[in-house]
This record gives sequence, structure tokens and C-alpha cells, in this order.
Amino acid sequence: MPGRTADPTARPRAWRPTRRRITEALLAALAPIAACGVALGGLTTWVGSGSAGSPARIAVTDGRVFLPYGDVRDSAAFFRITNTGGADDRLLEVTSSAVGGGMSLSRHRMTSGNAASARTVGSARIPAGGGLAMSPFGLDVTLRADPDWQTGTYVPFTLHFERGGRIEVQAVVVRPGEGP
Repeated sequence: MPGRTADPTARPRAWRPTRRRITEALLAALAPIAACGVALGGLTTWVGSGSAGSPARIAVTDGRVFLPYGDVRDSAAFFRITNTGGADDRLLEVTSSAVGGGMSLSRHRMTSGNAASARTVGSARIPAGGGLAMSPFGLDVTLRADPDWQTGTYVPFTLHFERGGRIEVQAVVVRPGEGP
């Protein structure tokens, strides 16, 4: 203040915590702690959903279609799908310009008494660093076969993935029980 001089021999006043100072300090410390907690929760959810890591890298091989038996035209197609990426992916749909009628992903299960049941599924998970091998005893693509198909005929397919986009492949027509 003007007109006053400081006493050089006086001791400085000791800092004394007040309720207001303590409250302000705690509130100032609480904001970054809360922000870190929200960020950690978001990262945990992201990792848990399979979205962390490198993107999905999908490859499709060993495509085959079973030749129908007798007068039945219903058949199935099978593929081996691998995901070498760091994130899970989902097979959403399989289409083909060479197949008349609808196609669907189906999961087959054996029931008691050696009977089989099939149910349509909306998608199939392709785990990161893993894969999916379709088979008559698990997941396949049900379809209506063309009557002109013979063993060795190649049929074009497009597999649609959630993250991996579309992949065009060829599947060879084989007799049930034969490999590609």
C-alpha cells in the first residue's frame, strides 16, 4: 500500500488452510481424475468389443458347393475364412449372381436320434487372429443349386463382412464328402 513500508525483520505469515481453499483444491484435483476414469472406461469397452488393435484382415479360401443329390435342388456352400488382423469381424451375407433364389447363412446341429436341425443366422463372428471353417456340421450357406452345375463347375460368390468389406471368391462344385 502506498505510504507503508515493509518491515524487513517481520516474519512472513504462515499459510493457513481454510475450508474454501481445501474445497477448491479438491475440486481442481477431481476434474482430471474423473476425465481419466471416463477415458479408461471407454478404452476398456473398446478393447472388450474387439475393436482395438490392427484392423481385420480377411482371407477366404477352399470354396466348395455340394452337388445336389437326386431331384433335390437345395444345397450348401462352404468356405474357410481367416482373420489375421487384430480386430474381430463378422460375415454378414453371402451373395452370388449364379444362384437363383435366396441364400442364407445357416447353422446345423445334430439332435438326439441322429436327426439334424438347421436355423438361419444373421451373421457369423470371425475372431481376430483366428478363423471360421464352414462345414455341413456347423455353419454353411444354404442355396438353390443350378440344375446345369456339374462336378468341377466354378461358381462366383461375394462374401460381405462388417469391417473387411466385400471379397469375391470362386467355389468349385463337388460331390458331398469331397474336398475342393
